[in-house]
Amino acid sequence: MSEMFCFQCQEAAKGTGCTKVGVCGKPSQTANLQDTLIYTVKGVSYLANILRENGEKTKEADDYMIHSLFMTITNANFDEAQFFDKVREGLAIRNSLKTLLDSKGITFNNDMDILTWTGSTEEELINKGDQSEVGVLATANEDIRSLRELNIIGLKGLAAYVHHAYVLDFENDEIYAFMHKALSETLNDSLTVDQLVALTLETGKFSVDGMSLLDEANTTSYGHPELTKVDLGVRKNPGILISGHDLHDMEELLIQTEGTGVDVYTHGEMLPGQYYPAFKKYDHLAGNYGNAWWQQKAEFETFNGPILFTTNCIVPPKGEVVKRIFTTGTTGFPGCTHILPGENGKKDFSEIIALAKTLNSPTEIETGEIIGGFAHEQVFALADKVVDAVKSGAIRKFFVMAGCDGRMKSRNYYTEFAEKLPKDTIILTAGCAKYRYLKLDLGDINGIPRVLDAGQCNDSYSLALIALKLKEIFEVESINELPIAYNIAWYEQKAVTVLLALLYLGVKDIHLGPTLPAFLSPNVINVLVENFGISPIGTVEDDLKLFLG
Repeated sequence: MSEMFCFQCQEAAKGTGCTKVGVCGKPSQTANLQDTLIYTVKGVSYLANILRENGEKTKEADDYMIHSLFMTITNANFDEAQFFDKVREGLAIRNSLKTLLDSKGITFNNDMDILTWTGSTEEELINKGDQSEVGVLATANEDIRSLRELNIIGLKGLAAYVHHAYVLDFENDEIYAFMHKALSETLNDSLTVDQLVALTLETGKFSVDGMSLLDEANTTSYGHPELTKVDLGVRKNPGILISGHDLHDMEELLIQTEGTGVDVYTHGEMLPGQYYPAFKKYDHLAGNYGNAWWQQKAEFETFNGPILFTTNCIVPPKGEVVKRIFTTGTTGFPGCTHILPGENGKKDFSEIIALAKTLNSPTEIETGEIIGGFAHEQVFALADKVVDAVKSGAIRKFFVMAGCDGRMKSRNYYTEFAEKLPKDTIILTAGCAKYRYLKLDLGDINGIPRVLDAGQCNDSYSLALIALKLKEIFEVESINELPIAYNIAWYEQKAVTVLLALLYLGVKDIHLGPTLPAFLSPNVINVLVENFGISPIGTVEDDLKLFLG
């Protein structure tokens, strides 16, 4: 029996799964604790689903579910103390739901281990996550395991998106209800492969709803992203680097740093925060520093100032930089200061600001600027220009190259692919995959940049809306009739959520790389190939021939 087993990210060891320590840096007992937490969430959701079927809302269970699932996303949280607390919180919520069901005379099977187990010591909580007990490998049938995990991984990404909307006071109760139901279904041994495939598409449907909800939350709160030039250089003031995806945290940090003489720089997936009109009023929002998440070790050293992690994408830090990293929300790392909301719901970032004032300004690592902000409303504003360019032949094809970046050398494929695309093609992108080509000088077509960055990974929703708008304009019956090809990079669970959303929308012939997910069994891969035409990337030359004919 392995010390752990995790295969939820693209860098799973040997393409099958991490069994000693995660490639992400996650120790085996942290991995087991995460499995214990997922098992706890399933128990809570099983009961919440029964209550909802009987007309009862479950606000406490809803909040617990989305926060807990988000905590287990790759590179989000390495702090075992937080996982111990979260498991214990879940057991208390589970027991309160059982009491509520009993009080209402609602019958349920209370003999299941998922509803009866307890753990009083930290060792017991770690051991509960052993693979023979509740982990991934506890499901013996490979295809059932594959589909269960595909749904759970998709739900993790969905939890991240609805959590971001939640902190902006936007919620959709139907999404919560489905998530509880879907988690409950992963406990149902009577479900067939076909039924689990159907559940997967339903997860895709609610993934679309979740991304739509977050789009509404972000644009209502901060305006629609607009064409923006972002500076890559540095200023002389001390700075704070904000990373992750949470725009609400970015807003609070900008408010609290205003007038302090401390500048704020975005990093990684926070770059698209620069595209929102509401943030442009802050003169001390200096620019973007660095590249995709996996390069952060070197970049954090040269930044010199403190770093605030709002969500996942933490590479385990070492040395003095640990004391400069602050976490908040669902993130955590041992030795780093974690910031919680106060009684008023606000977060106090004064400790970060005070530290920034004592440290040197950032060391410049590049100069110039990048252009982004091409979410759906900005592209719709360019619709006439785009349509004319397509009709005239100036634009031959669009390539959706959304998704994640990662460390593997094989990801150089995406840079080379972008460089070798003919000059009459446009790249539509979102997520940190864009760092592979966003800074290349690829030119424009009739004033339209050849790389249109919609924003964060969740902003892949914009790319779907753009495709649907083009379908309407060109009066075709299917998205798949449009001159759009999909060559998507994935790394973690939110990219899987985007993939399931695209499958639900009927998008076919998606190329996925740099490798296919380890959690897909051969038979499940065959189902995806036969029904949706999903395939792995090949060589740049072969794929260009395939896409362009």
